[in-house]
Amino acid sequence: MPRTKFIAGNWKLNLTVEDGVALVQGLAKVVKPGVEVAVCPTALALYPVAQAAKGSAVGVGAQNAYWEEKGAFTGEISASLIKNAGAKYVILGHSERRQYFGETDATVNKRLKAVLAQGLVPIVCVGETLQERQGGQLQAVLKRQVEGAIAGFTPDQLKTLVIAYEPVWAIGTGVVATTAQAQEAHAFVRGLLRASLGGLADSLRLQYGGSVKPDNAKELLGQPDIDGALVGGAALKLADFSAIVAAAG
Repeated sequence: MPRTKFIAGNWKLNLTVEDGVALVQGLAKVVKPGVEVAVCPTALALYPVAQAAKGSAVGVGAQNAYWEEKGAFTGEISASLIKNAGAKYVILGHSERRQYFGETDATVNKRLKAVLAQGLVPIVCVGETLQERQGGQLQAVLKRQVEGAIAGFTPDQLKTLVIAYEPVWAIGTGVVATTAQAQEAHAFVRGLLRASLGGLADSLRLQYGGSVKPDNAKELLGQPDIDGALVGGAALKLADFSAIVAAAG
């Protein structure tokens, strides 16, 4: 069964509530069925953007979720609150969370459990730094991150799992992994999933992230194991993001 292409925009710490609403309203007018599309605004914009997207082909996601449902956890947002705000997706384990905020494979695993318990679609990010790639550690890093994230889960629990391969050295740098490099990493990740989850691996979507732009999207998305993109900077501009979505169609 062919895998539906999935393009998600990670707005990171960008766009006011008003700007986010305007962007998703513009997207809703141009996105057509056939490609799964989501935007992931800041937490403050989550509810208004979800309201603006309601009834359209654009889904909405959060950029992170805490593993506890409620309690004395100042500044955190639970999966149930994310769901209540109208979101369907959650990004987990982004390299910026790992680099700046102490995210580990173990905490990604805990967050994944909480997100799945609420019926949300997880986008789990994995990827190596430039130093790790140059040191020949690509496969070891991906193996540790993928296996760490899904440890303890059954295939049945992970039917909605999305993995986003993002080479850290290509995020926001303008440098893009070559098509061959991206496909090689995606094929390796799918092999890891197959070893852990069996045949389910062939139906799970793998996204590429790392300076995806309109001029490179079609070639990347044409690779056999690349089923979509997690888009950063280009997701902040209606024309650019729309063009990437169109390249997936």
